[in-house]
Amino acid sequence: MTSSLSIDSHDLADLRNTLQGWAEELGFQQLGITGIDLAEHESYLQKWLDAGYHGEMEYMARHGTARSRPDELIPGTCSVLTLRMDYYPASLDPETVLDDSSRAYVSRYALGRDYHKLVRHRLAALAKRIEQELAGGQYRAFVDSAPVLERALAENAGLGWIAKNTMLINDKAGSWFFLGEIYTDLPFPTDAPKTEKHCGTCTACLEVCPTNAFVAPFVLDARRCISYLTIEHKGSIDPELRPMMGNRIYGCDDCQLVCPWNKFAQTTRESDFAPRHGLDNCSLVDLFAWTAEDFDTRTEGSPIRRIGYERWLRNIAIALGNSEDSRSAIAALESRRGDPSPLVQEHVEWALAQQRSRRGNRA
Repeated sequence: MTSSLSIDSHDLADLRNTLQGWAEELGFQQLGITGIDLAEHESYLQKWLDAGYHGEMEYMARHGTARSRPDELIPGTCSVLTLRMDYYPASLDPETVLDDSSRAYVSRYALGRDYHKLVRHRLAALAKRIEQELAGGQYRAFVDSAPVLERALAENAGLGWIAKNTMLINDKAGSWFFLGEIYTDLPFPTDAPKTEKHCGTCTACLEVCPTNAFVAPFVLDARRCISYLTIEHKGSIDPELRPMMGNRIYGCDDCQLVCPWNKFAQTTRESDFAPRHGLDNCSLVDLFAWTAEDFDTRTEGSPIRRIGYERWLRNIAIALGNSEDSRSAIAALESRRGDPSPLVQEHVEWALAQQRSRRGNRA
């Protein structure tokens, strides 16, 4: 393999002009390139960790500065190619599901197949094509699978700005997209970063959060975030937060649903991101009836698989406790009172108490 040091800078500049086309052929909507200076974001990350806002996500602190210093993670890295791929599926209107407490709300990104393999495969294909074109260079592709500050890198590469809801927003595509990165030792010319945050005075995302998880604009306390609670948190969920979770059983999209910039979002063209097993319009009662075998079968190839059956039931029990369809909810909950998991039992009993209290108040 030719040393990356021998690759002419003119070759890199010329190739840069064709990379966007290659990326689009692979299903990406945009590509940007940045250097590896993340000092400002490193400072923000450390303050966030020091405040304990990461909760049980100990992996956020596990790798020290390697997360914010790409050349520590992969020695020799001097450029990062960052790409976005739209994922918003053609599905039942999210608000329709959220407004029906008997239905289960699953975050839009998790309705289809797990994005990790698909996006990583496409990134690897792009890296291979670059390597063949230049006959050299080193490349490592990442998709939410390593200590990488992907939103910071994307902001620096001009793909958007990190907004008040801590999501990356693109002024032509909103925020319904996945990010992926290619670390390389080739000194590609970089793109201009997004230095201005176009949120203005809008605070819709902060105000709509069901659990008031935003401590301030641009600061999320993950310990109160429904996405964290339903996916990352392994144990009992704070009873104070349970009523606020509504029918959200896997993730939460509220801060994206109200963002004005998402009027520009495009429906994905990737069939893998289309809803599977009717998860965009399932009843809580039906999902709560899944056996462990059902769960394993129907979440195969899905990001939902990572939380496991026990937490799946925990999350649905809370949603059933919040459901207005009391008769069906109570019957479903009663059927699980003898569940072998103490975690599930606890949340079932809480949910039954919620339902009885609600019925008592109606009497």
